[in-house]
Amino acid sequence: MDAKARNCLLQHREALEKDIKTSYIMDHMISDGFLTISEEEKVRNEPTQQQRAAMLIKMILKKDNDSYISFYNALLHEGYKDLAALLHDGIPVVSSSSGKDSVSGITSYVRTVLCEGGVPQRPVVFVTRKKLVNAIQQKLSKLKGEPGWVTIHGMAGCGKSVLAAEAVRDHSLLEGCFPGGVHWVSVGKQDKSGLLMKLQNLCTRLDQDESFSQRLPLNIEEAKDRLRILMLRKHPRSLLILDDVWDSWVLKAFDNQCQILLTTRDKSVTDSVMGPKYVVPVESSLGKEKGLEILSLFVNMKKADLPEQAHSIIKECKGSPLVVSLIGALLRDFPNRWEYYLKQLQNKQFKRIRKSSSYDYEALDEAMSISVEMLREDIKDYYTDLSILQKDVKVPTKVLCILWDMETEEVEDILQEFVNKSLLFCDRNGKSFRYYLHDLQVDFLTEKNCSQLQDLHKKIITQFQRYHQSHTLSPDQEDCMYWYNFLAYHMASAKMHKELCALMFSLDWIKAKTELVGPAHLIHEFVEYRHILDEKDCAVSENFQEFLSLNGHLLGRQPFPNIVQLGLCEPETSEVYQQAKLQAKQEVDNGMLYLEWINKKNITNLSRLVVRPHTDAVYHACFSEDGQRIASCGADKTLQVFKAETGEKLLEIKAHEDEVLCCAFSTDDRFIATCSVDKKVKIWNSMTGELVHTYDEHSEQVNCCHFTNSSHHLLLATGSSDCFLKLWDLNQKECRNTMFGHTNSVNHCRFSPDDKLLASCSADGTLKLWDVTSANERKSINVKQFFLNSEDPQEDMEVIVKCCSWSADGARIMVAAKNKIFLFDIHTSGLLGEIHTGHHSTIQYCDFSPQNHLAVVALSQYCVELWNIDSRSKVADCRGHLSWVHGVMFSPDGSSFLTSSDDQTIRLWETKKVCKNSAVMLKQEVDVVFQENEVMVLAVDHIKRLQLINGKTGQIDYLTEAQVSCCCLSPHLQYIAFGDENGAIEILELVNNRIFQSRFQHKKTVWHIQFTADEKTLISSSDDSEIQVWNWQLDKYIFLRGHQETVKDFRLLKNSRLLSWSFDGTVKIWSFDHLLPLHELRGHNGCVRCSAFSVDSTLLATGDDNGEIRIWNVSNGELLHLCAPLSEEGAATHGGWVTDLCFSPDGKMLISAGGYIKWWNVVTGESSQTFYTNGTNLKKIHVSPDFKTYVTVDNLGILYILQTLE
Repeated sequence: MDAKARNCLLQHREALEKDIKTSYIMDHMISDGFLTISEEEKVRNEPTQQQRAAMLIKMILKKDNDSYISFYNALLHEGYKDLAALLHDGIPVVSSSSGKDSVSGITSYVRTVLCEGGVPQRPVVFVTRKKLVNAIQQKLSKLKGEPGWVTIHGMAGCGKSVLAAEAVRDHSLLEGCFPGGVHWVSVGKQDKSGLLMKLQNLCTRLDQDESFSQRLPLNIEEAKDRLRILMLRKHPRSLLILDDVWDSWVLKAFDNQCQILLTTRDKSVTDSVMGPKYVVPVESSLGKEKGLEILSLFVNMKKADLPEQAHSIIKECKGSPLVVSLIGALLRDFPNRWEYYLKQLQNKQFKRIRKSSSYDYEALDEAMSISVEMLREDIKDYYTDLSILQKDVKVPTKVLCILWDMETEEVEDILQEFVNKSLLFCDRNGKSFRYYLHDLQVDFLTEKNCSQLQDLHKKIITQFQRYHQSHTLSPDQEDCMYWYNFLAYHMASAKMHKELCALMFSLDWIKAKTELVGPAHLIHEFVEYRHILDEKDCAVSENFQEFLSLNGHLLGRQPFPNIVQLGLCEPETSEVYQQAKLQAKQEVDNGMLYLEWINKKNITNLSRLVVRPHTDAVYHACFSEDGQRIASCGADKTLQVFKAETGEKLLEIKAHEDEVLCCAFSTDDRFIATCSVDKKVKIWNSMTGELVHTYDEHSEQVNCCHFTNSSHHLLLATGSSDCFLKLWDLNQKECRNTMFGHTNSVNHCRFSPDDKLLASCSADGTLKLWDVTSANERKSINVKQFFLNSEDPQEDMEVIVKCCSWSADGARIMVAAKNKIFLFDIHTSGLLGEIHTGHHSTIQYCDFSPQNHLAVVALSQYCVELWNIDSRSKVADCRGHLSWVHGVMFSPDGSSFLTSSDDQTIRLWETKKVCKNSAVMLKQEVDVVFQENEVMVLAVDHIKRLQLINGKTGQIDYLTEAQVSCCCLSPHLQYIAFGDENGAIEILELVNNRIFQSRFQHKKTVWHIQFTADEKTLISSSDDSEIQVWNWQLDKYIFLRGHQETVKDFRLLKNSRLLSWSFDGTVKIWSFDHLLPLHELRGHNGCVRCSAFSVDSTLLATGDDNGEIRIWNVSNGELLHLCAPLSEEGAATHGGWVTDLCFSPDGKMLISAGGYIKWWNVVTGESSQTFYTNGTNLKKIHVSPDFKTYVTVDNLGILYILQTLE
C-alpha cells in the first residue's frame, strides 16, 4: 500500500474503529478476493465490535492498494458514506484497464448504480444462467431508450428475481441503455393501499432532495403522475424493475412512458398496458447440470466428484433453485448426510392442507421441513416467530430485537445463520439491514404453524408494548415505519380487538401515522378492520372514519395541520371532538391557541343513503331510467342491483372473471350491460339476473359502456384499451360497427340526447364525436392543446381525457382531463368555458345535471364537488367517502346523484340539500358588530335577502331584499348601509325603515363601506379607484383620489385618518383634512390586498396576492418579519391571496385570512394556529375587541363564528 493511502487510513483509524460493523464489510472484501476466510475468522474471534474493527484495519494496513480500494467500496455500499468520504483522498491510482473486481467481474460503477437502485445482491451461492441472462439483456437492448416492457415469467421459485438482478449487473448495458440508473421495486400481491405505499417509497427514493415535492402523493393517480415526471425529468433513460407482479391492474400505475423489466408468474399481466412488449420465459426446472453446480458450490467440491445421490437429490428438488439451495446449505454443514437428506425428500412427510395449481409445493415443503428440523434447537423457535412476517415486506433488525428482547449483534448472528441456510434473505443496502422471506417460505411457515399464528402475533404486540411503553415512536428510529404500517395488522391477527380499537380510536395515533405516511393507509385500515371496530363501538368507528374522510385532503399536506384543531371542528357528540377537546384544554394551559367553531351545528350530513353492496372497490354505479333502482359494479367482479330508496338488495350476480369496470341500464330498464378487464361485454336481464348476451370481440379490457337514449332502436356502445369503440345491436350476435381513430385507450363514451352522435374520450388526449348511423368520425377536439398553451408548456405531458357528459339540449359537451373541466360547443367545437378544480386533485368522473347548469365532479382527493357550469363557480363540497371516488351520476330527474368509491360504498345525495350546504348560504360580503356577549352578523343570502343573524343563538331577522355588493352595521346597531354593483349607496334606519341615498354615486361596483364611530359619516371605496367620505346627516362629501387602480379596502385610524390599499400595489395614509395622501408605502410585488395597524400604531402588517404577509415598523419603515407559510409544489402560500389582517390589542398576535385563517406570533413571525374552513377564498375576518371571537364566510356560503378556547 502506498504511503498516502496508508497515512489516510491511520489518520482516520479511530473514527473507523468506532463506527463500522465488520461482518458485512468483510463479506464485500471476501467477494472481491482481498480477504480470506481464515482472516475473517480471526476478526470474528475478537470479543467486541470495536476490537473486531481494529483487527480488520490492522490487516488492511498490511495489504496492497487494491485492498484499500475494496475496503473503500465496501464502506460506500454498506451506507458508511461519511466514513468513505474520509478515505477518498487516499485512494491510490491502480493500473487496471478493466476497473473490475477481481472475482465477480463487476465494475464499481455497476455496484454503485445497483446499490443506489435497491437491486438485491447475489445469493450466498450463485450459479450463472448465461443463456437466460443474455436473452433478458437482448430484450432490454431492444427497448432502445423508448418506453416498453420486458417480462420474465415462470413458476414460483424458479429464480426469476435472481435473473432480473443478474441481467442488470452489466457495465455496458447500464452505460449504453440505462445511464439514468436502475430502480428496483418488490411488488408482490398488493391491494390499492399497499401499492400506494410502494409508489410513495419509490417517489421518495427518486426525489431524495425533495426538489419536485415536499409531500407524499396521496393516491395512486397522483403517485403515477409524480413517478412519470420524476422518471422523465430527474431520471431519464432509467430502468424500473418490478419484481413479482401478480395483477394486471398494478401495472397501470407504472404505465407512464417508462422502460420496465418485470418478473411475474402470469405472462398475461402486461395485456392491459400499452407499448412494445418482450417476453423471456424461465423454465420451472434449473436443469440437472445447473442443479449439480449449485450443490458443488455449497459443499466446495468439483461437480465430477459429487456422490451419485446428488443426481437423485436434483431430481427430487424438481430443479427449483430455492429448494436446491436449501438442501445445499444443509449439506455444507453436514457433508456426510447425502443419503439421509435424499431419503427425507423421498419420504414426503410434510403434507400441505391447501394446494395450489400454479406450483408443486412438495419439493419445497420437504426441503423447508428438513432445513428447519436441522436448525440448532436454541434457534428453532426464532425461525417459527418469522411466520408472522408478511410477503414482500423487509423487516428492520430493530423489530426483531424488540421481538426477541436481544441486542442487535445477537439478533444479526441468529439471522445470519438463517441466511446461510437459504431460509431467509437479507437486504444489505445501507447501514440498516432488512430481512425477508421468499413468498413460498411465507406460505410454508404459515401453513406449518397455523395453530400458533395468533399467539405469535400476540407475542410481537406484547413485546412492542413493553418496549415502547415509556417512549413514543420517533421517525428517526429504524423500526418506526414498520410499526406504523403493520401494528394494526398484528393486533387484528392476534385477535387483540380491544387493543386494536384503542389504537385506531386514538387521535394521537392518527396524528403520528398520518404525519409520517399520509392518510391513505390509515383509511384503508379502517375499511379492512371495520368488522372489528364496528363490533367494539359502531358510532365511534363512524366518528373516526368521517373525520378522516372530511380531513384526508388536509392530512397529507405540508406543513402538517394541527390535528387537535381539526378534531375540534367535529360535532360535539363525536369521540374525535371529545378527545380533541381534552387535549386542547391541556395544551391551552401551556400557552397553545385553539379555536371552537360555535355555530358548526348548522352544518349537516349531506348524504341521504350509504350502502355497501360490494366487498371491494366500487368502480361505477348508475340509476335505472325510472330512478327506482341502482346498479353497481366493481373490483369484486360482481354486478349488484338494489332499491334507490332503501338500499335493499335485489340482485347479486357473479358477472365476470375479472374486475367489472362499468355498467349501464337500457332506456327501457329491461337490460343491464357490464364490461370488464376480462375483455368481455355482457348483457343481463335486469329483473331476473339472467345472462342474455356475451360479446368478446375487444382485444383489451373494456372500460365503458352506454345505451342509446331511445328504446326505439336500442344500441350499446363500448370503449376499450384496444383503442376501439364498438356499437352493438342486441338483436345481433356480432358487433355492428367498429370505430377506428383513437391512438390510446378509450376511457369513456356517451350518446348525445338525440342519439345521433357518440362522444368518446381517450388517453390520447382527444375527445371525438362519431356519427352513429355511419360510424364515421365527425369531429375531433384536441384537449391536450389546452394544457400545452399554458405558461409552462411540456411537450411530454400526458393528458388523459377521463370522461364526458352532454347537456340536456345536446348543444354542449363537458369534458374532464387532469384537474380541469372544459365546456365545448357541439356545432363550432369552440371552447365555451373552463373550470380549474385545484392544484392537487385529478378529476375521476363528471356528469351534467338534466337541469343543465349543474355538474357533479369526482376528485382524486376523496371528495365530490358540485359546480354551476354557467357561472363557473363551485356550489358545494360533498365529503364523506374514505377513498377515491370513481364515479358520479345524476338521477334522471336531477333531484339526486350517486357516488361510488374505493371504500366499497355508494352514497346517494339530494341535490337540493347539497346546494344548501349550510342552514343559510351567505354571500361573503358581511359585517359584524360585537356587543358584550352578543355577535350580530349582517349578511346577504343566496336569494338576495338582507338579514341580521345572532351569532350565538342562530336567530335570523330578515330585513329587505336588495342587489347588494357590500353592507355594514353602525356601531350601535341603529343603521345599516349597503352598496350595489352600480355604485349606489343607501342607509336604512332600523327603527322606522327610513332610507337615505347618496347623491353622488360611485362610477363602478362599491366593494367596502364603513360607518365612523359616531355613526354620522359613511366611507366607501369602489372599482373606480376613489374613496368617498359622506357625512350623510349634513349631506357633505369629500373625495380622496390618488390610487391608480381599484381600491381594495380601507381602515379607519385615529384623528380622522384613513389607511387604504389598492390593486396598484401601494398602501396610502390619508387625512380627511387633505385631499392628497400623507404617506405612501411600496414593496409588494403582487397586489396589496389588505393591511392593518397595531392598536398603538407602532406596527403595520400588509398582505399580498403571493400569499405573503409583511410586518413593518411604522416609525422607520423597517421590515420586521416576512410571514409566508411553506409553499407546497408551487401553490400560492396561505392557500391563495391574503385578504384580511388584524392585530390583537397588545400587538403580540396577528390574524390573517386567505384560503384559510392563520394566527401569527408577531414577535417571532411564526404561525401559532391554522383553521381550515370547508370552502376557501375568505374575503374578510371580523375580530372582537378582546381578540377572542372571529367571524368569516367562505366561498360556499358557510358562516364561521370561532371562539378562543380557554
